[in-house]
Amino acid sequence: MLIFLSVTVILISAVYLFMHQPKFGRQASGERLRRMEASPHFRDGKFWNLHPTPDLAEGVGMLTVLREIIFEKSKRNKPAGPLPSRKTNLLNLDPEKDVFIWFGHSSYFLQIDGKKILVDPVLSGSASPIPVTTRSFPGSDIYTPADFPFLDYLIITHDHWDHLDYETIRQLKSNIGLVICPIGVGAHFDHWGFGKGVIHELDWYEKTEPDPGFVIQATPARHFSGRGFKRNISLWTSFVLQTPTLKLFLGGDSGYDTHFKEIGNRFGPFDFAILECGQYDKNWKYIHMMPEEVVQAALDLHAVKLIPVHWGKFSLSLHAWDDPVIRVSASGSLADLRLVTPLIGEEINLKNTGESRPWWLDIR
Repeated sequence: MLIFLSVTVILISAVYLFMHQPKFGRQASGERLRRMEASPHFRDGKFWNLHPTPDLAEGVGMLTVLREIIFEKSKRNKPAGPLPSRKTNLLNLDPEKDVFIWFGHSSYFLQIDGKKILVDPVLSGSASPIPVTTRSFPGSDIYTPADFPFLDYLIITHDHWDHLDYETIRQLKSNIGLVICPIGVGAHFDHWGFGKGVIHELDWYEKTEPDPGFVIQATPARHFSGRGFKRNISLWTSFVLQTPTLKLFLGGDSGYDTHFKEIGNRFGPFDFAILECGQYDKNWKYIHMMPEEVVQAALDLHAVKLIPVHWGKFSLSLHAWDDPVIRVSASGSLADLRLVTPLIGEEINLKNTGESRPWWLDIR
């Protein structure tokens, strides 16, 4: 009995110490918590989606999911070789250009109307609190924080590990002008030493105007949040980014729902919709869109062009690594929707995107 109690105490202590590492961030308290509690989307101690959103589809239990992960995961869930890339020198960009540069998964850089913007950066090689798990694909990590110029805005859509990476943020900290994030996520940045004036937290349909001609509006998404055992104690968002010359929709993670059409009607049309198209499964269809739904969401948003992200770096689902872009490309072609699908690191001119090449077909 004494040995059992000793082992139990050691295990509990180890878990406690592990979960209190800086990378887990902190829960909101004080004024931030009071503001969260006043949100119309917060009740019973957590945030809620606009419509009921179960973690798993009807009739699906965790045993079903575990069985499929063990026995049915695609043998092609990782690419056969290193991903091709084209490293753009971010420190030497023409300041007159408006560009998009993708880093794999949901991380990307925008330079628009003179402002430099980074969204959901994960550059540490892992999308997990345990670095040896959920490793990035070979060839996808060609950038480090040292490659980045001063960032006017860092935009975070929610606090999941594949969208908010402590190691990346820690190394970029001195190079960030403003952090724009959902309400509650600012608690992490407070804990990581960011000044109060740097952090702009937004609830759905709140906006900030950080510079003349730039409006960043938080809009709904259908997802969840959390970096530890407790879920939904910070919000998850999409964003409308209006600059003096362009309007973009930054989707973050989301299942399909009516909010896309509402956002399109209120804020569209959009020059670009940047939407997640991977890590889906029929078992969790309410929190991640299937590829065909991604195309429908872009149509709902009245988007001129679609940039599909949330693929090409990590395997977080059961599908083949390239299945998301294959299916969204096929569906987009049928809908006569133009897709922009760059290589990792490739500079895309937002005023003249050119033709995209299906580079993923070269990796078999």
